[in-house]
Amino acid sequence: MHKISIPDAILLKRRPLDPDEYAVMQRHSEIGERILQPLHSVERYLPIVRHHHERVDGREYPDHLAGEEIALGARIAAIADAWDAMTSDRPYRPGLDVEEAGRRLQAGSGSQWDARLVDLFLGLVAQGDIARLIYCQYGDAAA
Repeated sequence: MHKISIPDAILLKRRPLDPDEYAVMQRHSEIGERILQPLHSVERYLPIVRHHHERVDGREYPDHLAGEEIALGARIAAIADAWDAMTSDRPYRPGLDVEEAGRRLQAGSGSQWDARLVDLFLGLVAQGDIARLIYCQYGDAAA
């Protein structure tokens, strides 16, 4: 697990974050954007970096954007990031199986994540396309 400029003491914590730690965690998307800003070749990706934690209901950070105010790429990245977080082992819990992760994405569909994109993503999961994509990227290490 890696988030830019977040101390390992927070990233690897085995208990829930306290409010101060959560505030530090929330800054990583703005820090990532700030680091990339001088690179003109990635300028069009800055909204994805900055807004990949926004929720479609406007209840997350950093700018409390809602719905289509959030760039399409950021809405896609939010789903992929959540999937990775749910299905990966974390210091505080083992990764979820595909079925449970799918249920949780579906439960947040329309409030946390873009409902249409969740449906598309889960369709790719059901077809095995997500697993194939990961295998092509990482080989047997993903299995």
